[in-house]
Amino acid sequence: MTTSGPFTAPEPTSLPIVGSAERFYVHRVYCVGRNYAAHAREMGNDPEREAPFFFAKPADAVFAVDEGVSAYKVAPHTVPFPPETDNLHYEMELVVAIGVGGADIARADALTHVVGYGAGVDLTRRDLQDAAKALRRPWDLAKGFDFSGPCTPLVTANAIGHPASARIWLSVDGETHQDGDLADQIWPVPDVIAALSRFVTLRPGDLIFTGTPAGVGRIEPGSVVTAGIDGVGDLTFRVV
Repeated sequence: MTTSGPFTAPEPTSLPIVGSAERFYVHRVYCVGRNYAAHAREMGNDPEREAPFFFAKPADAVFAVDEGVSAYKVAPHTVPFPPETDNLHYEMELVVAIGVGGADIARADALTHVVGYGAGVDLTRRDLQDAAKALRRPWDLAKGFDFSGPCTPLVTANAIGHPASARIWLSVDGETHQDGDLADQIWPVPDVIAALSRFVTLRPGDLIFTGTPAGVGRIEPGSVVTAGIDGVGDLTFRVV
């Protein structure tokens, strides 16, 4: 925490960078909906008829789960179960870290704006989301709650390149529920960046969660989640 006059401000949200003493300071967090055809179908939608759509999480929803958040007494490798839900879901995703900003970015140039990648879980209060959908209301409280974006450290694009095909998976209590490939994305990372940059000017520090494969499901207090993306990173946490 930092103090300025009578106010105590939180430390800026940041993620560690593998092999570096520097950190990636998070500016904004955007998420892509229904970017894997099988997941779109399991949620009752037709992926062939939709252009990319986006929603947002607060920057401080994301945290390095290996580190925890000591200021809020969140221990390493734990995620607090959020209030006001009886149906918390996991969604495993590739996370893109923007290092060079821009607007109206051409697809051919999109990857030059990416500084690195991570593996993150988009936690969702599914009951709140379903109710919001039924009433045509925003998803903010279903998606943007505290500690709803546990993430790995970032790996730089210089170190691993730009993964277009890699296994993405998640297990709960040792049982695999999600097992897909980045190649199954309806809109690969360059398409996502190009589409999003038509609506907002991307800035250094922005993160993009790029959607989840089929197999999303429920977790409860006591559940142990293990997940990863080959060549990018893996994470483990217990819901408390």
